[in-house]
Amino acid sequence: MSQSLQWIRSVVYTAQVYLAMIVFGLVFLPGALVSRRVARFACRSYARYAIWTLRWMVGVRTEIRGEVPTDEVMVAAKHQSFLDILMIFAVLPRAKFIMKRELLWTPAIGQYAWRIGCVPVDRGRRGQAIAKMLADVARGRAQPGQLVIYPQGTRVAPGVSIPYKVGTAALFRELGQDCVPVATNVGLFWPRSGILKRPGLGVVEFLPRLPADTPPETVLARLRTDIEAASDRLMAEAGPRTP
Repeated sequence: MSQSLQWIRSVVYTAQVYLAMIVFGLVFLPGALVSRRVARFACRSYARYAIWTLRWMVGVRTEIRGEVPTDEVMVAAKHQSFLDILMIFAVLPRAKFIMKRELLWTPAIGQYAWRIGCVPVDRGRRGQAIAKMLADVARGRAQPGQLVIYPQGTRVAPGVSIPYKVGTAALFRELGQDCVPVATNVGLFWPRSGILKRPGLGVVEFLPRLPADTPPETVLARLRTDIEAASDRLMAEAGPRTP
């Protein structure tokens, strides 16, 4: 497929998938405001729609590997693009995310994130942000589910290395739950920025969980080792390509 045609397909896909976000948001909004179940159904329906259209419009196939957790766990995921968010939310039964506070003011995304129990955090004020996150998580424990955190704190392009943040270990200690690491290679096909999507197989892989009694001081090192090794393996499996 020519690069110019792939660009056109990517532009069309991007336009329709964000238009669909508005449509889904407006259609389900009345029910979502009174029912958390409706809000979750709307978000999951949108995620599955976005993944479905991604396959036939731009040639990006997706695959979930590993054992998807259904109990109350902490999920520590590699974050490369919006696609891994969609894939994780589409398969977890009750996902709620640690998210940037400014996203609460984003139309549709903010209202639904609040309804499904996402936890907003302030970036850039490390000590205060961690304390506030732990307090908000403690208040939200009444809503069971899988709490998803991105240990590196942001989207990271394939091949780029940035530290894993200490807030992840603090959250692990606070929750007292098993932690499920998640690896991915989706940034090769849906980059962290830009419009061009590249055909291929995007994989999100749920790795063996770390038990709740894992020493918190070793959690970051364990997560970094497991997630980075598995993500490198998935990217190598995709073959040589330009991130």
